[in-house]
Amino acid sequence: MRTTLATAVAATLTGGLLTLAGTTPASAAAAKYADDFNGDGYRDYAAAWNADTKGGGVLITFGTAAGPGTKTQFISQSSSGVPGADETDDGFGTDRAAADFNADGYADLAVSAPGENVDGRTDQGAVTVLWGSASGLSGGTAVPAKAKTSYARMGSDLAVGDFNGDGKKDLAVVAYGKTYVYRGVINRTGVHGTVSTLDKTSFSSTAVIAGSVNGDGKTDLVLIGDGVTPEEIWSEAWFVKGGTTLSSGKTLRLESQSGNGGSTDRGGDGVIADFDKDGYGDIAIGTSLYGGYKGRVSVWYGARSGPSTSARITQNTSGIANTAEAYDYFGDSVSAGDVNGDGYKDLAVGAYGETVNGKEYAGIVHVLYGRASGLTGTGSQTFARNSAGIPGALEADDYFGATVRLRDTDRDGKADLFVTGTVGSLRLPGTVKGVTTTGVTSVQGDGLISGMLQ
Repeated sequence: MRTTLATAVAATLTGGLLTLAGTTPASAAAAKYADDFNGDGYRDYAAAWNADTKGGGVLITFGTAAGPGTKTQFISQSSSGVPGADETDDGFGTDRAAADFNADGYADLAVSAPGENVDGRTDQGAVTVLWGSASGLSGGTAVPAKAKTSYARMGSDLAVGDFNGDGKKDLAVVAYGKTYVYRGVINRTGVHGTVSTLDKTSFSSTAVIAGSVNGDGKTDLVLIGDGVTPEEIWSEAWFVKGGTTLSSGKTLRLESQSGNGGSTDRGGDGVIADFDKDGYGDIAIGTSLYGGYKGRVSVWYGARSGPSTSARITQNTSGIANTAEAYDYFGDSVSAGDVNGDGYKDLAVGAYGETVNGKEYAGIVHVLYGRASGLTGTGSQTFARNSAGIPGALEADDYFGATVRLRDTDRDGKADLFVTGTVGSLRLPGTVKGVTTTGVTSVQGDGLISGMLQ
């Protein structure tokens, strides 16, 4: 799933480039967490980071029992063992997807550089797998390109899963409007499985989401993309069923407009989580340009046969505070987690363009709660900079909610809400009663929050 390049990188995290080792545990088993890069049992954070490089890099913040720690590691294409070179506008780290590809007990990180020039082809793009070890990420292996052409922008999005159910982690890569699925084994010596191409007429892939939708034990894919005809431009979600052969399934229209002169990369991004606790993953996709950038979230509920019924949520939905207005950007960032520990996944939705008390782009965040009937506005919570208990002054251009993440950082069984803002980024604890501002704490900027892989 797509994670955007961090833009607020002024904060400096403690720590530096670590001395790396490539050791393997004596009794190796796959890492418990897909983003535990040093194998210590705590989830880590992998953020795109532009500081001190020409072509970008990745900042790893290692987790602790209390959440993000102070130990960090920075990796770029100038780091030892990483393919390529640190060159202007490569965008190394733009998208990241984590998994223990070689099942050695340490999570690994697939990293894209969509602006990489290759053999004279401008912006062909590249994807590298960085390898986990006891001291962090060490060295990298290039994923072979299938779209060898200029402007393919390989790695425009990434997702991981076991798509054929053979127990090995696979990698889905967006390039040149198509999605390529690289099957494992993926290890330090290369990609050794077959590669499938997912493509269809009048559809250009822009994002990909992975998760279990039909409950058959194989990871499914949802491709988000654009379509264009002389009469219309639109975005839609395309379900692809996991299996030995990946099977094309239903599509869901996300938005459309007449004519073909609109923006591309229209469909946004999303998550797969079980909001109604029926054992099937539900698909939630935020489309922030819907309705003149009012924004909308489409929820496509999972079932044994794949995605079935759908619902649409906006700031005009009953129970959700505020009113849908142009340039709210509702749904530009979404994240799923169980906030109150009731077993239903909940959804955080950012609307960074919301005007609050006359302050344009002050921003707002909504938390929608899962229940047997699915996601609705009933019982939802809303947070803005002027909410009781939220630190920082209400200001224009705060972009509060430009990135939202739900993650159980203190391992109490309840997901905490992380929110970025230029006035200051925050962690709001999850409780049995929902998100609370009691005990809210500051965190170190967008670089850390965007590093929380979904």
